[in-house]
Amino acid sequence: MNHQASKSTDRARDSFLRRLASWAALIVAILLVALKLGAWLATGSVAMLSSAIDAIVDTASSAVTFAGVRYAERPPDEDHRFGHGKGEAVAGFTQATALAGAALVLAFQSSERLLFPEPVQQLGLGINVILVSLAAAIGLVLLQTWVVRETGSTAIAADRAHYLTDIALNIAVLAALGVTRLTDWERVDPAFALAISVYMIWNSYKISVDVLDQLLDRELPQADRERIEAVLLTCEGVSGVHDLRSRYAGDRRFIEFHLEVDGETTVENGHRIGDVAEKAVGSLFPSMVEITIHLEPAGIDDDRLDHQIAAASTA
Repeated sequence: MNHQASKSTDRARDSFLRRLASWAALIVAILLVALKLGAWLATGSVAMLSSAIDAIVDTASSAVTFAGVRYAERPPDEDHRFGHGKGEAVAGFTQATALAGAALVLAFQSSERLLFPEPVQQLGLGINVILVSLAAAIGLVLLQTWVVRETGSTAIAADRAHYLTDIALNIAVLAALGVTRLTDWERVDPAFALAISVYMIWNSYKISVDVLDQLLDRELPQADRERIEAVLLTCEGVSGVHDLRSRYAGDRRFIEFHLEVDGETTVENGHRIGDVAEKAVGSLFPSMVEITIHLEPAGIDDDRLDHQIAAASTA
């Protein structure tokens, strides 16, 4: 199997895995919403309400992820010649916003219950529901962790962050119900719920930082840039490389650079050198890479992006 066919097979497999993870998340989220809302109505626990609110947010987020993954997989078209990969980042940012909003509502509800406590009913039922929810969330996170490792999907990673929050939240709710059952302290339940809301806000912040890197075209990590420059300098006919810049969207990376070659080389030979350089850089990454190369004679003194960045950093 040649290199291009291998990459095509990998993309098909990655697409299947992303769809599998998004379907699983959506199904689990819907089931947990029904389960937790019923438990909240039965117990009156504000900690259980926090878990139910988070499950509702998870359902909305999983639906957004479901749509975002499918949008991101669309091929380039006339209006989106760089593809649709940022659809995953938009989905992730939507999730972060929803999570922050739910956390603020929960914080208000918890504060009110701290001031005016109410007894929690049917604690045994609540504990059983949380145990089932915890098992489901752990299973889903294990699946999502594997898919993220295999595909690098931004949207699945953001959804996974939600369910990691859900695991921590379920443990906190379980602790709240357990302590309440042992002590009959009515303020334990809302106190745990308030702590959970703070944790949800923190997770929302972390998701936002990750997806904004994509939406604002942040460079690839410095280690990747160094690998790209190193492999280019091993290519026959390449004298130097400068003005390297990169960005990523979903599972697709965009890399541009100026390649310095002998000024006397023919157009045909320059094209061959560019093809070799393109394949060398593409081999560094398992996902899709779009590479743009500008050939120029080695040794010329021109206005470079590298010079502009260096000047800006010292200003």
